Amino acid sequence: MTDMKPPSGLMADQLPSDSRHARQIARRQLITEAVMAEGSMRIEDLTERFGISLMTAHRDLDELVARGLLRKARGIVSAAPTSLIEASDVYRFSRQSVEKKALAAAAMQFVEPGQAVFFDDSTTVLQMVAHLPAKVPLTAITNSLILMNELNGIRDLTLLGLGGQLHNWCNAFMGRMTTNEIKRLRADTLFLSMPAITDDIVFHQSPEMVETKRAMFESASKRILLADHTKFGRRALHAFADLTEFDVVIVDQATDAAHVTRMRAKGINVVVAAEPAQRVEADAEVEAL
Repeated sequence: MTDMKPPSGLMADQLPSDSRHARQIARRQLITEAVMAEGSMRIEDLTERFGISLMTAHRDLDELVARGLLRKARGIVSAAPTSLIEASDVYRFSRQSVEKKALAAAAMQFVEPGQAVFFDDSTTVLQMVAHLPAKVPLTAITNSLILMNELNGIRDLTLLGLGGQLHNWCNAFMGRMTTNEIKRLRADTLFLSMPAITDDIVFHQSPEMVETKRAMFESASKRILLADHTKFGRRALHAFADLTEFDVVIVDQATDAAHVTRMRAKGINVVVAAEPAQRVEADAEVEAL
């Protein structure tokens, strides 16, 4: 039995086709967004909207409930607090996917064979996986369970998985055990992304996440931030680092020029990623019409 029936219309366009796991994560993100928009929904309505069986719907919802993103009772599903949803990997997975791929491609210029590299749990850094086979041998260090699964099996890549307490909402290990492991390591480079940049300071909603990423930050020789244009001006509670503390800040083409100019005036090494190939092709098709 397949995991889902072919959806129709807009939902089909929004689901990636590269892997079953990617489709599952993207579908769950769309379900979460649909419930957020409505406040609450009948589970039967979700099966119709997404073209999935009732069994698959309950399996998706049980996972989202276990992560604290949704609530389910008597055939009705409702949204949990917005801040937790926005921090979850389910929600982040397909946000700005084109921009994330462009940032990841630009980041690869800072990866050299033989390096030991920290990769955080962000969905932006996750996009670097497709490029890594061209840079082996490498030692990859990460606290992301999703990234561990994606990296496992890459030839000539040594994977060091950071343990500790697994937090379901982000599918990543965090806490004292994790930070203690990180502090015993020294890596060449850290690649990370964060959800908010205000007053040229990077923020995150989770204090545990800040603590874990800061440990990586302190244990790496070079620190590289990947930030798409939507991160600027957003707010989160816990400060992580000033942009001037990063060796490189990679932004996308849609980033306001004023942000780029201001950062460079502060001496920040800003790299503007090349225009995403998907968008260039789409613009060419429009011009041809």
